[in-house]
Amino acid sequence: MKRNIAVILAGGVGKRLGLSTPKQFFKVAGKMVVEHTVDVFERNPRIDEIAIVSNQYFISEFENITLRNGWRKVKRILKGGKERYDSSLAAIKAYADEDVNLIFHDAVRPLLSQRVLDDVIDALGIHTAIDVAVPSADTIIEVEGDFICSIPNRSRLRRGQTPQAFTIDTIRRAYEKALTDPDFRATDDCGVVRKYLPETHVYVVRGEETNMKLTYKEDTYMLDKFFQLRNSEPVNTELGAIDFAGRVAVVFGGSYGIGADTVRMLREKGTTVYSFSRSETGSDVGRRSDVEAALRKVAAQEGRIDYVVNTAGVLNKEPLAAMSEETISTAIATNYTGTVNVAVAAYPYLKETKGKLIFFTSSSYTRGRAFYSIYSSTKAAIVNFVQAIAQEWECDGIKINCINPERTKTPMRVKNFGNEPEDSLLAADKVAEATLRALASDYTGLVIDVRRKGNEEE
Repeated sequence: MKRNIAVILAGGVGKRLGLSTPKQFFKVAGKMVVEHTVDVFERNPRIDEIAIVSNQYFISEFENITLRNGWRKVKRILKGGKERYDSSLAAIKAYADEDVNLIFHDAVRPLLSQRVLDDVIDALGIHTAIDVAVPSADTIIEVEGDFICSIPNRSRLRRGQTPQAFTIDTIRRAYEKALTDPDFRATDDCGVVRKYLPETHVYVVRGEETNMKLTYKEDTYMLDKFFQLRNSEPVNTELGAIDFAGRVAVVFGGSYGIGADTVRMLREKGTTVYSFSRSETGSDVGRRSDVEAALRKVAAQEGRIDYVVNTAGVLNKEPLAAMSEETISTAIATNYTGTVNVAVAAYPYLKETKGKLIFFTSSSYTRGRAFYSIYSSTKAAIVNFVQAIAQEWECDGIKINCINPERTKTPMRVKNFGNEPEDSLLAADKVAEATLRALASDYTGLVIDVRRKGNEEE
């Protein structure tokens, strides 16, 4: 049986993304994009070996990344070239003496599913050339200059993705012919086979919309969202399957609402939980000394802190011009300064335990609203803060995520909005469940949406 060789094409320099480093090194959900990508192939038992094709200036970086991740299947780190097809040729030449299958995949498509990869490998048992594609949801037009000259039938159109896979004999013969063509141009390997080996049928495996390619800066937001959705897969199990026994948690704002439910559920899971709030213990997250004293007390009694959750927050629904200076200062101190205080004070304890830190934002963070100026702006700041320190503290093993619940029935909301229809609000215990799942996750830097069932698009 032929060996399956995954070839990770990581030779790009990321000019279109507008970053100072290549896009494969962009971090999302706690890892570089390329690390997520290689992990997909490392985990698949049908992949026998992995080769990474890199820009010559980053070969040592990939060597370090391979060692750091402990990848066992990465056997070769090859030097690419100026053109896209130079990377494919590097792999073809590297395995020229073997009868293998080559599975080419873009390093910047980190969300490839095992289903798609398995379908590609299955297809290699029958066909010699494989592409992956999804149906086109848009009408595609062909133009000459600025005018339409043709509108192809959309039902026959697909948007190409990767992996693209071939028997080495097929892809080698295609390139041998292509390189004799003085007008040779290539954007992908299947195109080379289609043009220079027209007698070879290229079989198409159905891809997935989540198998997106990181190309432009706007794509980073989509990747964040897709990783958030994928985050629910390994941890979206019954809470009974998640074990927190022996862990120590600190919850700020744990006296009512989401915080109280989080405290209760963690205790039900065997966690030792300490709750601090202004009404319960006189602890104000807006004062760094209060936060430090609370954490110091827990650490002294338990010897460790594994989880810190901050649900403390205030909402004052009124026009900015009508708000007193004291109201504004208190809102900022609790909602934002409190977040910073909790993070800084928790850092030494969570660094020691490789612990988890959870903050809360609001759906209003995406757009400032009248009567919510302070609340929504502080919630937007929390998102930015979480994403930033998730990167800063990754090397310390601390995981930081942000929960973004939709409208939730809490005492704070009732105070500002009065009684609302029950079916229009998310229950606080559902948000607490999502918090526990986030604590069970290994991801970091995510904004995790929590929605009522059937209301995911709101």
